[in-house]
Amino acid sequence: MSGMGHVLALNMGSSSLKYGLYRVDGDTCKPLLSDQTEAPGAGADPIDAIVDALTSRGLPAPDAVGRLVHGGPRIRAHARIDDALMAHLEDARAFAPLHVPAAVDMVKRARSAFPGAPQVACFDTAFHATMPAVARTLPLPADLREGGIERYGFHGLSYESIVRQLGAAIPSRVVVAHLGNGASLCAVRDGKSVDTTMGLTPTGGIVMGTRPGDLDPGVLLYLMRERGYDARRLELLVDRESGLKGLSGGTSDMRQLHASNDPTAVLARDVFVHVARKHVAAMVASLGGIDLLVFTGGIGENDAVTREAIVEGLGWMGAFEVRVMQTEEDEQIARHTWHLAS
Repeated sequence: MSGMGHVLALNMGSSSLKYGLYRVDGDTCKPLLSDQTEAPGAGADPIDAIVDALTSRGLPAPDAVGRLVHGGPRIRAHARIDDALMAHLEDARAFAPLHVPAAVDMVKRARSAFPGAPQVACFDTAFHATMPAVARTLPLPADLREGGIERYGFHGLSYESIVRQLGAAIPSRVVVAHLGNGASLCAVRDGKSVDTTMGLTPTGGIVMGTRPGDLDPGVLLYLMRERGYDARRLELLVDRESGLKGLSGGTSDMRQLHASNDPTAVLARDVFVHVARKHVAAMVASLGGIDLLVFTGGIGENDAVTREAIVEGLGWMGAFEVRVMQTEEDEQIARHTWHLAS
């Protein structure tokens, strides 16, 4: 394939599937459809919903399909999906149990719905492959580290899209804050990732909608020893019940938290800002200074109150530019997919 084509980009979350159909021609990427549906296992078949959406709008079937996924320790570069890559993805299940199984299932469903369209895996970890060993290495024994336990980092397509938009004029020292239901920060030096907040999984780092971010491992040991928590119960706790939802006792939606004066809502907002601010400073330390702070993601782009609260506590760092930019991770999936499918 060459020239212009239509790419279906699939972006799997823990409970929903964002998708878009893009017309890609070289580096130009035009959205024709952007929507979301329920993730696999939530009742309906999401591929059926996508096919219905394309058909009802008179849009063409995709020439290629791309998806966001975790490649585990052995795959860090975006790649066409073949049987060998599928085997690697099966191996990567242990590193992202919330996302990889659903992504593998979606590959099979998309193959059935669009049998003539090549599929491409875009890895959220790829952008962070440039991190130095000092940022990548977790302080664990060698036999565990050799088994693939390290800092991978996520939101890579989002950070990549910000770097692309900044272009040749990108400052040397940039901190990007992707703040949303999933949230992380990245230290970018001369356009390359040198540090980030998420670790082995998308659970670590700063406070998120339902995930706690960095947590004293002794808390988990305590829950196992004193409360009888097993791995499944711990997984539910750190993936679904913590973060803003756990702090507020009910909601992970920052808009609802802003609308409430309940002390638990105020605490949730304040903890989110406090932890995000600390991690901005950590990324600045990794860079040795800061020229530009970029906010992106649902909260980062739309929540001026939270942005201003974070920046207000960083005045001690001196002068630096602050920008709000729209993440284009789905467009990045479409570009990589068409490039590799062509």
